[in-house]
Amino acid sequence: MFQDEAGFGRINKPKYCWCEKGTRPTVPCHHIREYRYAYGAVEPVTGESFFLVLPYCNTVCMNIFLQELSKRYPDDTILLCCDGAAWHKSDALRLPDNIKLFFLPPYTPEMNPVEQIWKELRRIGFRNEVFATLEKVVDRLCESICRLSPQTIRSITARSWILSCFY
Repeated sequence: MFQDEAGFGRINKPKYCWCEKGTRPTVPCHHIREYRYAYGAVEPVTGESFFLVLPYCNTVCMNIFLQELSKRYPDDTILLCCDGAAWHKSDALRLPDNIKLFFLPPYTPEMNPVEQIWKELRRIGFRNEVFATLEKVVDRLCESICRLSPQTIRSITARSWILSCFY
C-alpha cells in the first residue's frame, strides 16, 4: 500500500472555472488557516483504500492511523510505502506487527500515487468554495472520500511500474 497525508482547510485558492461568455466569474476566497489532515493508504492493484481524518500531521496521529489500518487488515502483512516525513521515521512511532514501512527516495512525490488522490479530492469537493466552519470542511472531505470507488482509486493509482511488480 502507498501512504500519505494531506491538509484540507478553510483557506482556499481560486481555480479555473467556466462562466457565460462576456462575463468574469466571481470566486469566493478567504484565508482562514484552519486545517484537518486526511491520512490515506491505497492499494493500486485492487483499488482498496483506508482513510482517516485527524487533527494534526505528527507522530501521535500517525500512530493512530497505523493502529487503525492494522485493525482493518488484521490477517494481512502490509508493506506500507511512505515519504520521508519526520513523523514516519520518529523514534516514538509504534509500528503494529503486521505493518512494515519502506520509504520513497527524498523529493520524489511523483512516485507516490496517493498524491493524485489528494488532487482528485480537491477537484471533486473543494473547488472555488468557502467553508463557514472547519466541521463543514471535514464533512465535505468525508463525503468526497466516500465518493471514491475502488475502480476510481485503481484508475488513478495503478501505474505500470507498480503493476509490473505483481503481474
